[in-house]
Amino acid sequence: VSLGELMTTLHACEPHFVRCLVPNTHKKPGDVEPPLIMHQLTCNGVLEGIRICMRGFPNRMLYPDFKSRYAILGASEIASSSDNKTAVYALMDKIEFSRERYRLGHTLVFFRAGALAFLEEKRDEIVIKLVRFIQGEVLKRIRTAVYEKKRDQRELIKVAQRNFRKYIALRDWGWFVIIQKTRPLIGAPNPEEELRLLEEKANATYGKYKEALDVTKDLEQSNAEMEGEIKDMTTTLAKAQGDVSQYTERQAKASAEKADVESQLGDRQKVLAAEEASRIEMAAEVKNHGGSINVVKKDIQDLELSIQKVEQDKAGRDHNVSSLNDEIAQQDAVINKLNKEKKHISENQAKSSEDLQSADEKVAHLTSVKSKLESTLDEIEGSVEKEKRSRGNLEKERRKMEGELKLCQDQVAELEREKRNVENMLTLKDKDASSLVLKLEDDQALVAKSQKGIKEIQGRIEELEQELEAERQSRSKAEHQRSDLSREIDDLGHRLDEAGGATNAQIELNKKRESELNKLRKDLEEANIQHDSLLSGLKKKQQDAIQEMNDQIEQLMKMKAKVDKDKSIILHEIDDTRAATEEINRAKSSAEKSVKALQATLAETCKKIDEATMVLSDFENSKRKMACENSDLLRAAGELSNNLQMLTNAKSALASQLEEVKQRADNEARERSLLLGKFRNLEHETDGARDQFDELCNERENVLRQAAKSEGESHMWRQKYETEAVAKAEELEMTKMKLTARFTEAESTIQNQNAKLHSLEKSKAKIQAESEEMNICLDQAQVMNAKMERQAKQYDQLISEWKTKVESLGKDLDQSQRDTRNASSDLFKVKSAYDECVMQLDEVRRENKTLSNEI
Repeated sequence: VSLGELMTTLHACEPHFVRCLVPNTHKKPGDVEPPLIMHQLTCNGVLEGIRICMRGFPNRMLYPDFKSRYAILGASEIASSSDNKTAVYALMDKIEFSRERYRLGHTLVFFRAGALAFLEEKRDEIVIKLVRFIQGEVLKRIRTAVYEKKRDQRELIKVAQRNFRKYIALRDWGWFVIIQKTRPLIGAPNPEEELRLLEEKANATYGKYKEALDVTKDLEQSNAEMEGEIKDMTTTLAKAQGDVSQYTERQAKASAEKADVESQLGDRQKVLAAEEASRIEMAAEVKNHGGSINVVKKDIQDLELSIQKVEQDKAGRDHNVSSLNDEIAQQDAVINKLNKEKKHISENQAKSSEDLQSADEKVAHLTSVKSKLESTLDEIEGSVEKEKRSRGNLEKERRKMEGELKLCQDQVAELEREKRNVENMLTLKDKDASSLVLKLEDDQALVAKSQKGIKEIQGRIEELEQELEAERQSRSKAEHQRSDLSREIDDLGHRLDEAGGATNAQIELNKKRESELNKLRKDLEEANIQHDSLLSGLKKKQQDAIQEMNDQIEQLMKMKAKVDKDKSIILHEIDDTRAATEEINRAKSSAEKSVKALQATLAETCKKIDEATMVLSDFENSKRKMACENSDLLRAAGELSNNLQMLTNAKSALASQLEEVKQRADNEARERSLLLGKFRNLEHETDGARDQFDELCNERENVLRQAAKSEGESHMWRQKYETEAVAKAEELEMTKMKLTARFTEAESTIQNQNAKLHSLEKSKAKIQAESEEMNICLDQAQVMNAKMERQAKQYDQLISEWKTKVESLGKDLDQSQRDTRNASSDLFKVKSAYDECVMQLDEVRRENKTLSNEI
């Protein structure tokens, strides 16, 4: 360990002292010698200091700190008195905390070592309970908000569905069709009305122009009058003066002006004739344009008929869309049912996993108890072996008691040596038992790893379910977008109807709408691509998860095979121990026969063996106690074995249920073969249990035989002791009690074995019923898998049909838009030509008016 890590650990805790130790005498890193360390701890006084600390009150706490930390255990008791001692005593008595584990001072509360852990556990239980309550309330408020949102969404969906149903029911009704056709014409401009208004404006402006012309005419007349007056004045002056030359000059000028005016008048008349000819030509052109306008109107009517046909086709396709939407809703309902079934299966799986964990904990506890009982059995058997060997030694001593007491002392020494050997054998058996316990702990660790793997698999299944829910949400969003697109297509169709008499501004609006429709199409295509990518990714994830689950299942099966092998090894070792006990019993029977031979010599050596008889009486008392304890332990072992068998049956049932859930998730035929293999393994286990029961029956017969032998021996002993001495009557009564105890033990073992047989038969019937149920569930799961695959294929077909329909509708819409554009361009050309003609007519009229005024 590095110095930095050592310092961090010292700063993290509060050590009372630090003691440095030498781990080994070889100066090797990582090599530890426990005897050397224990010697150092004892010599340094560390162990003595710890012992003194444990006997005293090392932990202490002030009263305010104690109240502030542990008032949660009993606030009323703390507040019951102002005296610190009475309040603390009331709190400790409430939680049943022994007064031997603490003391109260004037300012401090003193605790023994490890006493504060109990108070911390009580406090942690209350704190965890309160935290869980707060978490539950928080989760309740969060989920209620989510629930209310979902409820409102459901109500709005119902309103939207109701309006859509009304539209579907009314779209083929004649009045509704008329209303939809006439609605865009409500605010549309009337071309005739516009022409009338333009004519009125033109007439109003022409009236103002005519007034201006009249004013100019009046002014010209007044000017002409003034000129005439001036001329009169000049003539009068000329006459008065007699200037004839000026008069002649003026006359010549007037004649020249007259000639000029006459020439201008001829030119003007020519221009007027040309204008009249142009006016006639323009009238003929107007008539021709009127015919072309009629042709265009006919074309417009044909376009309207084609648009009506397109709308009828659109209505039929909308009906198909509604039917397909109904089918999709039905399929969604089926998917929801399947999801509910899947959730129910996951809940059952969680319950089975919890039961499996509890059963594993019980098995671990029972295995620990069984290991303890086996250790006690080994100790009892060692004591029995000691007793038998001591009896043999005593019989040898009895044989040698005809000689000298020295031989007896030598035999006692030999007995002590043999006792040491037996103790060594016991130590070896204890080591074997510890190795078996380590194996069992390894098996438990493997079971814990398998449980962790199962929990990880469950977490992955939940992640896959969340991804499926996300996929459903994306699918619902795509369907909403599809419905929005269909509505927008309907609106565009209405707008196309309104676009028949649109102007340049309306054409620009149509172009904008076409760009928006192209954007919406691109968005729809991107949404479909994203949806397909999500589906492919989820399928890949699901396949990877299934492969990982299969690999983990194979690993678990391998681990189970290893555990079964270790179990068979342990059973073989138990059989070996039983064979050793049988050999010991045989040695006992041979020793008893030798005792019969030595009974003749007992009379002569009674005085010398008084001390030996006292030792024998002590051994027999200890044997009685050991026999009673052995009987109790055997009964407990039988009950534990019954419980263990029931737990193994429950474990196997839970394992079969877990495999059933995995079969439904995987939907493959391999799981059926695995279940059949497990069923065969269970049959093999039942056969093994039957073999064990047969062995127990054989043991029962052996016990009965031994009881018969013991009864015969008791009868022999009774006759002999009646003839030999009355003093041995007590010993005969003791042997009789032993035999009766053995007989009762044999009867109890027989009853236990019968109960075991009955439980094994019940477990076999349960296993058979569970296997049948598992086969039925497997068939159902396969049928459901086939149905789901068919439905998936149908959905793929429907999606492809929808795509083709959408593409065909898009093509029809593009064609109709092109037709409307062409028609609107033709109308625009006709209107522009008509406006030019009107303008030319106005100009001709103005020129005619000006000429007429000039004339």
